[in-house]
Amino acid sequence: MQFVLKEWSADLAPSLAETADDLRIAKWLRDVFPHPYVREDADAFIAFASAENARGEWYRAIVAEGRAVGGVAVTRGQDVAKRSGELGYWLAPAYWGKGVMTEAVGRLCAQVFAESDLVRIFAEPFADNAASCRVLEKCGFSLEGTLRKSVWKSGAFHDARLYALIKE
Repeated sequence: MQFVLKEWSADLAPSLAETADDLRIAKWLRDVFPHPYVREDADAFIAFASAENARGEWYRAIVAEGRAVGGVAVTRGQDVAKRSGELGYWLAPAYWGKGVMTEAVGRLCAQVFAESDLVRIFAEPFADNAASCRVLEKCGFSLEGTLRKSVWKSGAFHDARLYALIKE
């Protein structure tokens, strides 16, 4: 499947609002990702992502067929974790199982390592999100451990897994 990674821009707001408005996405993400996802959420996120990109962060839209169908980001840590970045990502269900996210994560991690002084990129997917864990494994991330009961989502505790990719 053909797609591009590009910085978020206002013209992507309508498709972002449409594709992100799916409970199958929100159930695996932090509560800051709303459901339902409406146009105002898309506008606010794009403004936030644009400001973060201007500060040197890496917030990218996954664009296929001219539409935003997902997102991937690496955000730099603070203080003693400033050479480490956290990876986050989501994809519209219509594009699941097509290798899009594996390719997007691989591309962005390569770009971040090439353009910055980061030496570690980590992610903390829910342990029961097998597809998300598999994306990381396919991209060369190593499982560093399980964070037991570290997530409170939808009225229940969930374990998360800690994965990391180290710049060689």
